[in-house]
Amino acid sequence: MSQITRSLSNLIKQLTKLPGIGPKSAERLAYHLLRVNKTEALALASSIADVRENVAYCPDCFNLSEGGLCAICSNPNRDRSVLCVVEQPRDLVALEDSGVYRGLYHILLGRIAPLENIGAEQLTIERLVERVEEGDFKEMILATNPTVEGDGTALYISNLLAEHSLAITRLARGVTTGSILEYTNKEVLADALTDRRPF
Repeated sequence: MSQITRSLSNLIKQLTKLPGIGPKSAERLAYHLLRVNKTEALALASSIADVRENVAYCPDCFNLSEGGLCAICSNPNRDRSVLCVVEQPRDLVALEDSGVYRGLYHILLGRIAPLENIGAEQLTIERLVERVEEGDFKEMILATNPTVEGDGTALYISNLLAEHSLAITRLARGVTTGSILEYTNKEVLADALTDRRPF
């Protein structure tokens, strides 16, 4: 039976906690970090520490930010009459890459998923309602993922805000049901945004 050091064993254990990394992949990564020069390995460790220390959620939209409002919320050239609601910061990045949308965002930091014990109170829906009440939005695009949970979350939000005087739209179904925005083709996302429809 092979023996590995305590520190290497701990590194492998920590790497397996990353999404999509199983024991074998974690072992390969750990041995890779041992093979590269010390500067490169420590640069990775430093980057992780830097992200954890300096990156936080924007107080308005919950996008990732390094101190205060994010780059989108603080950009005076964004269209402040349209608000696009997404599940995660990665979804915002995917929509921005489409090059079509120029409004503001609100990130829920998840979706309502009763089977996983995730309710509306665990998301940023309360802040979303505040923003709609405080702002002058004419349209809100519900761009949650086209999954059962994403559709349920969108329905919950549309019912919650039904009495407010803003158009509530949903991404057109150019985005395939069951897909994840982060992995969706830019052209498909551009079409979905351009051809959005009432909820």
